[in-house]
Amino acid sequence: MSKKLNQLASTAICGNDISSSVLYVSALSIAFAGQYAWITLLIVSLVLFLFRKIYGEVVGALPLNGGAYNALLNTTSKSMASFAATLTLLSYMATAVISANEAIHYLHHIVPFLPIIPITIVLLGLFTVLTIGGITESAKVAIGIFLFHLGSLAILSGFVIYYLLQNGVSTFIDNWHLPLSHNGSIASAIFLGFSASMLGVSGFESSANFVEEQQKGVFPKTLRNMWVIVSIINPLMAVFALTLFTVPTLQGDAYQNTLLVEIGNQVGGTSIAALIALDAFLVLSGAVLTSFVGVTGLLERMTLDRIMPPFFLKKNKKGSSYRIIIMFFLLSISVLLITKGNVALLAGVYTISFLSVMALFGVGNILLKVRRQKLPRPEKASWFAVLFAISAVCIALTGNIIMPSKDNLPSNLTVFLYYFIPAILFIIAMLNRTLLLKLLLNIVDAMFNPIRKSIERLDRNIQHTINKINSQEFVFFTKRDDIATLNKVMLYITRNEHTKKLKIVIVKNDAVKVPEKLKEELEFLDREYPEIDIEFIIEEGVFSPQMIANLSERWNIPVNFMFIGSPGDKFPYKIEELGGVRLII
Repeated sequence: MSKKLNQLASTAICGNDISSSVLYVSALSIAFAGQYAWITLLIVSLVLFLFRKIYGEVVGALPLNGGAYNALLNTTSKSMASFAATLTLLSYMATAVISANEAIHYLHHIVPFLPIIPITIVLLGLFTVLTIGGITESAKVAIGIFLFHLGSLAILSGFVIYYLLQNGVSTFIDNWHLPLSHNGSIASAIFLGFSASMLGVSGFESSANFVEEQQKGVFPKTLRNMWVIVSIINPLMAVFALTLFTVPTLQGDAYQNTLLVEIGNQVGGTSIAALIALDAFLVLSGAVLTSFVGVTGLLERMTLDRIMPPFFLKKNKKGSSYRIIIMFFLLSISVLLITKGNVALLAGVYTISFLSVMALFGVGNILLKVRRQKLPRPEKASWFAVLFAISAVCIALTGNIIMPSKDNLPSNLTVFLYYFIPAILFIIAMLNRTLLLKLLLNIVDAMFNPIRKSIERLDRNIQHTINKINSQEFVFFTKRDDIATLNKVMLYITRNEHTKKLKIVIVKNDAVKVPEKLKEELEFLDREYPEIDIEFIIEEGVFSPQMIANLSERWNIPVNFMFIGSPGDKFPYKIEELGGVRLII
């Protein structure tokens, strides 16, 4: 049994994902909300506070991997749960690709000659190997990244505060009084800013996807820790940015991708900027690790529930489902190559997926309250908190769907559907595979039944012909019990004639007696040649052409199917007088 994760390790794994949002969410919220960005980020913090109770209640009652999938699986249908799982999978896939690509972009600031796409693939491969090595080893790396990230932000904050003590906050005051030239009204600015700022909670759902690997009582602490981190660093960095730069400057493309690096450069020069760039590389890499760990827990659960093929359940000596990890790695590479590293194309998948998952988790909480009232749980979220949180997420989801795209790129919803439709079709196919196989069987039957019937009819006709041929009886006349001779007769019949029945006849009279051992020898030959039924017949009379003709008529066996051994000198008839009897001995 693998060692369970403690509070620090669990927080680090999911915390790297959610805390890495500080690298882009502040700039993104300023782009839409301007000087009100820090307010939108505080609203996000409030929503996340409500989701702490929602996640705590559901996972406390159902402490199994799978997150929203597990919540819906135990409160509604497998189809609805699979819908949530598909969204979660897309969210993880987009997170892995975006985080890895952005990490290499930050590293590019330090090492400019690095090729972006190939090194991104190397980074994804590195975390594939690390995850296959086991979650304990992964946690050690995650802890190191997490602590370095928090330390880097603390150093940056110290430099910013010192800078502001020297230079004042006049820029923030000037920004506060700027007109909203792009968004028209404070309400619309805060609406779009809030919608964009909800990106800052991506990763909050990750802890629920590997809860089985956590020590008892750790899960709610990870939620608390993530909430505290997001509530402090995201609004704080937005305030710092608005205090150091004007809103028009912050809304320019140059500051959107590397805001914290620019802040570091402003307050501490190139050394602090390099520190933040390195920190960004590491923590975004940590978000890649979170994706691998989270998706492994989710797909293991789905495979155990027979939604995914059992092929993926194979584990290595470290207890890792390496086939799931390798498949996710290959999917991530394919997405990276298809988008050619343009992470903006995946923004729609990323945003809509994880916001939908959060909304569905809220729905799962409602269903748990209604349908599983007696199920014990360590904490409960109030109805007001659940409904308010779901409404807030739906507002953010709506904002992201209607949000205008940049640089003539497809809308968020369009890009999301590009990836969601194939994924959900695959899941639907897996859920209904027996029905689809039956349908395929019916189609094959409809196409090939006429041919099959023709072949069966031909087969019957051929078999009938064979049976007809083999139904012809043969006769051998004997008067001795020489088993060697009789065996030669049997060999001749099996090698030269098509039959299943042979009559061995002896014509008894005063001159010819029935040999004592003949019956026993024929029984022996009947056992030795099971494919031929030997019938022993004793006829009274004299062997003659007339008798042969009479027997042929009585048995309906042509004379040429009657055999004798070669007659001696004393045989009273010539061969031609026998009507066509054949000599075979």
